[in-house]
Amino acid sequence: MKQQYLDLKKQLQTDLGIKNPMATPALKKIVVNIGVRYATADKKNIEVVTGVLEQITGQKPKVNAAKKSIAGFKLREGDKIGLMVTLRGSRMYDFYSKLVNVVLPRIKDFRGVKKDAFDPQGNYTLGLAEYSVFPEVDTGKIDRVQGLEVCIVTTAQDKEHGFALLKAMGMPFKK
Repeated sequence: MKQQYLDLKKQLQTDLGIKNPMATPALKKIVVNIGVRYATADKKNIEVVTGVLEQITGQKPKVNAAKKSIAGFKLREGDKIGLMVTLRGSRMYDFYSKLVNVVLPRIKDFRGVKKDAFDPQGNYTLGLAEYSVFPEVDTGKIDRVQGLEVCIVTTAQDKEHGFALLKAMGMPFKK
């Protein structure tokens, strides 16, 4: 996938009217985040989701703790409630390729991803309702269905450049 991007870079530079080749937008990192819904009820849930996220990304996730206590959610400061993985380099390109070519087409009634999920800096955030669409996940071993969030961080200057980059790299946007 990285080689595919390098082939697209020259075309992307001319399409966006960028003179300096180093100013051409590129992928910087991909952050995969899961908030574990029942983490406070049973500590085993964190371990199960850790194994799943490790299978999906090929990298050991970092455990996130609650920053403040919320009585309504029965949550105390310091409780382990989420997991995250930051992908860079070849793992990032491999994950992006798998996401675009395998995972998104497997989603039921998939018609494309929203164009309006870009932030002002050209980064794209995508939420998936369940992680069972990844081919590495064995659906027979899953007790509870969890969602996950994929944040694609780019070097783009604005939304238009970020959109052009992901469109050129094969992201299936809605028509």
